[in-house]
Formats: sequence, C-alpha cells, structure tokens
Amino acid sequence: MRCKSLSLLIASSMCVAGWGGSAHAQQVKELTFWSHWAAEVPKRTFVEEAIKEFEAKNPGVKIKQTWYEKTALYAGLKTALRANQAPDIFYAEPDQVEYMENGFLLDLSQLNWAAVEPWAKESWSYQGKPYGLPLEAWTVELYYNKKTMSDLGISVPDNLQFAPDAFLDMVKKAKAKSITPMAVGVGDRPYPGAHLVHEALLKRLGIDEYGKLLAGKLPWTDARVVDTLKWVKSLTDAGLLPSTFTTLKLAEAHGYFHTNPGALTFLNGSWYTSRAFNPVDKGGQPTDFPLGIMQFPSVPGATCNECRSISVGGSYVGNAATKNATEVLAFFNSFLTPEMGNRWLDVVKVQTGIKSDASKMTDKQAADYFAMINNTNAGAKYQFGIPIQVMGGKPKEVFTQVFNNAFPAGNISVEDAVKQMAAAY
Repeated sequence: MRCKSLSLLIASSMCVAGWGGSAHAQQVKELTFWSHWAAEVPKRTFVEEAIKEFEAKNPGVKIKQTWYEKTALYAGLKTALRANQAPDIFYAEPDQVEYMENGFLLDLSQLNWAAVEPWAKESWSYQGKPYGLPLEAWTVELYYNKKTMSDLGISVPDNLQFAPDAFLDMVKKAKAKSITPMAVGVGDRPYPGAHLVHEALLKRLGIDEYGKLLAGKLPWTDARVVDTLKWVKSLTDAGLLPSTFTTLKLAEAHGYFHTNPGALTFLNGSWYTSRAFNPVDKGGQPTDFPLGIMQFPSVPGATCNECRSISVGGSYVGNAATKNATEVLAFFNSFLTPEMGNRWLDVVKVQTGIKSDASKMTDKQAADYFAMINNTNAGAKYQFGIPIQVMGGKPKEVFTQVFNNAFPAGNISVEDAVKQMAAAY
C-alpha cells in the first residue's frame, strides 16, 4: 500500500507504510481511551467497531478502552488531568470549557474539518482553534405514548404542536387519570429540567433576543421573560412533572416514560434512542411501544414558535499531554467520512456533527425514527447550543441551580428566579 501524499497521511487514517517500515518491525503504541456510554449499547457498538477497523488498518496502534457512566467518568478525569495521568483520548462535551481554559486539550486543527458541519466545529472552537470531535448532535424533542394519548381522547394536532391552552388541557386530563404528564429526570444531570424553560424562552424571544438574554445583554426582568416563566410555572403547578423529579435519574426517566409507571410524554434530547433502543432486558423500550414525537408546545406571545435548540453532545477530545498526538489525530480522522456519518445514523439513530445523508440509512428502525425527527424539525430555525453550553461562570452556575431543578420543582418563585439570574450577571 502506498500513501498518495504526505498531506493525506492523516486524512486517510494512516497508510501502514507511512509508519516507517513493516508492521512487524514496529513497536506497538497503546492509546488509552476513556468514554461515557457504558450502558448505551448503540453508541458503544459504533465506537468499538470503529476502533476495531482502525486497529486493523494500523497494526502498530492499539486502543485500550475503559467505559464509564458519565458521573464516574467526570470524577475520574478531574483527578487524572490534575495529576497528569489522563488518557490519550477521552469523552467530553462542549460545555466543559474549563478543559480548554486550562490547556488540557489537544489542538485538532489538522483534522479533516471539511467533513464536519460548520456549526459543530464552532461548538468545539476556543480562541480560534477546534478541540473536540463532534460525534453526537441532538435536538430537544417531546416524545409521547400514542396509545395513552388516544386513550385520553386527545388528538395531537396535524402540525404536531399543541397551542398553550391545549397543552395545559392535556396535562390536566393526564393528571385526572393519575398519569404523569411528563417524565424528566435531573437526579444526575445538570440540564434536562431546564429544557422546559429554555425552549419556552427561545420561542417567546426569538433567536437574537434569546442570545442577548443568555449573554446578559437583555435583562431577566424583561416582561416577556417574566411572562414566559409564569406560563411554565402554570404547567408545573398543574402537576406536569413526576413527584420524584428532583431525584429521578436520567436513565430512570426513560423507564418511567416507556415502561413503568408510564408517563404520557418525555422531554429529552433526540439521543433518546441510545437508551430506548437498547434490548428490553438492558433498559430499552418494549418492542411494541407506540412511540410518537411532537413539537414543544407553542408559547403565549411567541416571536418564533418554529425556533428550537440544536446542540453538540457526546464528543471525543485528545489529551494535550499525550505522547501520541499523531495517532490520536489519525484515529479521529478515521471517523470523518460520509460513510462513518451514515453508519452513526444507522447504528446510533441520532444526529451527528459529521456530514451525513439520512436518505442512505439501511436500518428500518433508524429510518422510521428519523422520519419522525424530520417531521418535528420541518421548517425549524435553530439556536445552536443549550444554555449551559453557551453561558459561563456565575450565570451558568445559577441557571443550572435554578432552572434545572429548583424552579421546575416548584421550590422557587418566578420573582426569586429572575432576581437570582439578574444578580448572577
């Protein structure tokens, strides 16, 4: 095998000859790799297959994998990075700006960024340089149980978006039958509860004004903000969320929706599939579960009911201290092809920052799921990044404390929430 040119050495995932001699004469290099997704079978399957293929094409490299759940991973990385004992490659998400601020991440400028969506690259850029491989992208989706909705005598509108009064009526009808209207779990995550607030504020304000709000250029005392928070509170006061909202973990919220006790709806990222499409004995939804997806409801006085958030999620980064930077870059580049982008869609069944073509999916379950996603996203105007990926410092900290937990749980008033956000800036 011959390398076409030195400039293509990395982009073509390393020709064996480019390593300098036969594979037998090389010393095998071991890259250490720590990743979230221990319990998310589709994502883990995709990554493990990618690793096998990379190792087969590059016999001088082995990747030693360790899989974690997110909380344990982040705790381990915090210690390892400070002790200069972190792995060569690890999982991260764009809101972890502290990694870049402290110089922990490898500069990925040499990657084949032409194969990545520009907004996905931007989400991982810091002071003009990119630092993360944006594998996962996601939108905020409102899942529902078609059968339960029908049993309640409720018809989802043709445009898939309830009007504000109709959505409140849905909440009340579900509660009247002792059905939890919406499953959301924040016991081990800093953002799912805030989906209620940020999607409502985005629709009420529109992208430009919403951006000003997150940046501190529009006051949280703005009447539109206050009125929208009051509307969200009217939903939570009506019993929208489970009584165990503050302690319910993310994985548990999945099961609460599709298995036991069975909520009517589930507000979650479109990566719902990474858990729900697991085998049933590994926490996946029942094989005959009547899954539907509708839009977040329209918001009173909205400027942009078609606005919605899109974010980069699970990604891989390189350790700035690695002694194997060339190999890390080559491994990352092995993901950056249309074929790999399409395989992610087929296997993981969620969006990606890698340029891909959903029309070429071969998995029927994936194709059916993306058909629903495409319907809810038809005509959408996107805000890139949820608040904790856009905000920083004290505002991010207070936003998480207030709107991921205390406010949707009913433990803080609209007035106090606004006051705390104003003080944070």
